[in-house]
Amino acid sequence: MPPTESPTQAAIDTTKVKGRRKLHFAALDDAVAEAGRLAEAESAGRLAARGNWTLGQAVAHIAYWAERPYVGYPPEASPPWWMRMVMRVVRGLLFRYGMSPGVRLPGVPAGTLGADDMPAGEAVDRLRDAFAQLDADCPADPNPLFGPMTHDQWRTLNQRHAELHFSFFEATAEGG
Repeated sequence: MPPTESPTQAAIDTTKVKGRRKLHFAALDDAVAEAGRLAEAESAGRLAARGNWTLGQAVAHIAYWAERPYVGYPPEASPPWWMRMVMRVVRGLLFRYGMSPGVRLPGVPAGTLGADDMPAGEAVDRLRDAFAQLDADCPADPNPLFGPMTHDQWRTLNQRHAELHFSFFEATAEGG
């Protein structure tokens, strides 16, 4: 089953979800801190989720894409030429204003990769390691979608990615 669906409910159209949080991370550490805060809320039974994924899936997915420049991208992560051209033109807007939900990689059955369901705490550790590497070492190879980027652009891309996925989760005062 693709990671975007639950066996007990139909998939949510994430482009239409109301009540998502507006987030802005100024640094990768801000995103890691938010992941930790959300994982603590989940452990305490105080996490509200508005999307299709568990918190562990969302955090693992963000970590997966932060790791790829260092370990290699899978072949299915190579988008069609037209998508690469469009994204390279609009990447400045994306870096400034954030990512939109519901974007899917053409030809990838679940629309994306790396959304492995894992305990949120383990996923946070993985994200912490991936973002520490990204913060310390600029990837040498170009991004398959956005092309060559500066170190700051790599950081910003991953901050915006985390903002998108964490916007579907919220720590609540009581059970979520």
